[in-house]
Amino acid sequence: MQQKADHQVPVLVVGGSLVGLSLSLFLGRLGVPHMLVERHSGTSLHPRGRGNNVRTMELFRAAGVEPDIKAAASLLADNHGILQTPTLAGEAGEWLFREIDPGGGIARFSPTSWCLCSQNDLEPVLLKGARALGGDLRYFHELESFSQDPEGVTAYVRDRDSDDLYTVRADYLVAADGPRSPVRGRLGIGQTGPGDLFANVSVTFRSKLLADTVGDRRFICCYLTSPEADGALLPVDNKEHWVFHAPWHPENGERLEEFTEERLQRHIRLAVGVPDLDVEVTGKASWRAAERVAERYLHDRVLLAGDSAHEMSPTGAFGSNTGIQDAHNLAWKLAAVLDGWAGPGLLETYDAERRPVALATSARASARSVEHSHPGFAPAPGVGGGKRGGILNVVLGYRYPRGAVVGADPGQQVVPDGMRLTGEPGSRAPHLWLRRSGERLSTLDLYERSLVLLSDAGSAAGAAWQAAARRVAETEGVRLDAYRIGAGARAELRYDAEGDDWAAAHGTSADGAVLVRPDGFVAWRTVDAAPAPETELREVVRAVLRRG
Repeated sequence: MQQKADHQVPVLVVGGSLVGLSLSLFLGRLGVPHMLVERHSGTSLHPRGRGNNVRTMELFRAAGVEPDIKAAASLLADNHGILQTPTLAGEAGEWLFREIDPGGGIARFSPTSWCLCSQNDLEPVLLKGARALGGDLRYFHELESFSQDPEGVTAYVRDRDSDDLYTVRADYLVAADGPRSPVRGRLGIGQTGPGDLFANVSVTFRSKLLADTVGDRRFICCYLTSPEADGALLPVDNKEHWVFHAPWHPENGERLEEFTEERLQRHIRLAVGVPDLDVEVTGKASWRAAERVAERYLHDRVLLAGDSAHEMSPTGAFGSNTGIQDAHNLAWKLAAVLDGWAGPGLLETYDAERRPVALATSARASARSVEHSHPGFAPAPGVGGGKRGGILNVVLGYRYPRGAVVGADPGQQVVPDGMRLTGEPGSRAPHLWLRRSGERLSTLDLYERSLVLLSDAGSAAGAAWQAAARRVAETEGVRLDAYRIGAGARAELRYDAEGDDWAAAHGTSADGAVLVRPDGFVAWRTVDAAPAPETELREVVRAVLRRG
């Protein structure tokens, strides 16, 4: 018999950085009561983790915070590309790439795009959104210990302000507590991968004259490669606030204390190539890049997300994005299980889906660091030897060969060589602009709170699939919406542009149907009409939701 706890919540989130806050926001959107505890007193103060990729922005669009994030990111809205140069004095150097989205090609795949928003600007937006949805977010509160039993988790949390200790009883605990995750350590979960890659000291500084040296080169990041003083320069406002990453070599006995203000000022001046540059150091923080992935993502009722589950090189901004996408994958599954319309086994698919993505993505991040000759990174043999090429297939085209899907090819690559968003089970559902009651929306806007079945408005089979979905939703007690797409009086969704074809875009026919999960991934599709559509759909839904 469990002793009565001070607080009882369905989900306890440990860690209030980007991933924990995103999970809180996503859970709030789905109506899942939860508590978040974070040992620090507030959100991040240091500008870092600025690259939010197109898939992450799709999730924030669905969660209703995309406009606020873009407003917070307005100072860097015109910054694009990565410059590599010995110094910024003069015009030497080359662009590793000039534009994030040259030619606007992403619009074919998504209703949104990348957004450059530093962590210290993004976290307050997520915090505000999560609290507006009723999230109980507690900063300066620290998890001290926890225990599990078949029915849930009992956690002991200390209020660091009052030093009071209280108990929290939760159905599930999600650890988003960083790369040195105490929760993962207490569970004895090991990690795979090369380990530490390189270390930096991140310096925030003010310089009113640096903007004149930078000129009209509006970069996301500039790799400065002078042998005397290399590093990476990042603008904060393109005017007088900047960040510099100085290589740090603890493996050679170099101590953090050696990075004095005078040394950092001298290093930045040498790297930039302006000996008399005004440099006012306003802060510094050390960090280590690593490539590690947890050996498993869940242990009974405790689940890992973000850096507690995986670490990866910062090049390409894969790490935080992968973590936010972990949170989104996990949120709908927790909501479905807690609400009773999915079986507990659905949570086991979290590991089956997200861990392979982290393995593939972390390898790609290390390869990207090698390609870009990231300052301070001298890779050991075999590190960073992954496939080279574009990154859109990594950030948007990844897929789940195994998990809460039916009909996926278990032998397919997690990250394909090219972009194929054509409705295969296990892939992110295609984007197509539609109209509903005169309002323009993307197919991706349909997916958040329920399974969704798409069928054709102009076929008898489409009507049968829609009717089957309604009966399955009612008799199985699952959240399942159905929409018919096309023209005519029966269409709930109409095409925005002439010549569009939802069935062709999703790899099916006018007689077929496509089942999409709340996270926007295709759970199942069929090309043909079924003799017994209700029976077939019922079996598929039960398999996807692990209902036994």
